Amino acid sequence: MPMLPDVGNGLYYNVKGKGIPLVFIHPPLLTSANFKYQVEELSRKYKVITFDIRGHGRSAFSQEPITYQMIANDMKLLLDHLEIDKAFICGYSTGGSIVLEFLLNHKERAIGGIIISGMSEIRDFYNEKRLIIARLLSKIKAKKLLGLAISFGNANTFEIFKMMYQESLKGDMRNIKQYYNCSLHYNCTHQLLSIDLPILLAFGSKDKAFHRYAKILHEKLPQNELRVIHAKHQLPTKAAKELNQMIHDFVVKIQQ
Repeated sequence: MPMLPDVGNGLYYNVKGKGIPLVFIHPPLLTSANFKYQVEELSRKYKVITFDIRGHGRSAFSQEPITYQMIANDMKLLLDHLEIDKAFICGYSTGGSIVLEFLLNHKERAIGGIIISGMSEIRDFYNEKRLIIARLLSKIKAKKLLGLAISFGNANTFEIFKMMYQESLKGDMRNIKQYYNCSLHYNCTHQLLSIDLPILLAFGSKDKAFHRYAKILHEKLPQNELRVIHAKHQLPTKAAKELNQMIHDFVVKIQQ
């Protein structure tokens, strides 16, 4: 099991394929298992890199509290370890916020960004309450309940659900709660105009609660392409074929 020992108490990562590097970032509680379909398909043409954020999945508990800046710095250390100069940085849901954080602080290490059902801030009743409930459940250590709900919501088959749920149970609720807390309070909307790298925005047409965030990103990011898939929020698993093709087309276009 590949581990980066000098990051926290050990950061789990996986690399598959060769070519242009794509780094994927998962939301709280979930793990790199969320990107099973991206690893399987995109690794045929690209070097696909996934990792478990500190205190999630197979990565060790972090004594240092989780912050978006820490996660972005850990990604830079992972790129250093893998001797990769630049990569496409891809994030799902709150992982999309970390894409923005990485581009704001380490843009010299990025070719571009891919934000999947993501946001630069949380400012709506539905998502604020959803994160508050998840944070509360993590605080009272209701890992199984939270893991069941989130894994079920993201899974498209029983096998995927079982894998995602089992991986989620390996995380440490202290770090998971910290990640939820960061997601609730993060806001980089006022900095979006300074991000001058190309970014793909992938959103679901049925994900109405996130349409406002797609609009903010599309209007404020200087170089972006907004693409909509006929699906809900969980694009990496429930619309994998369409999303993977969209990512491939974007990478090819940027590299031309």
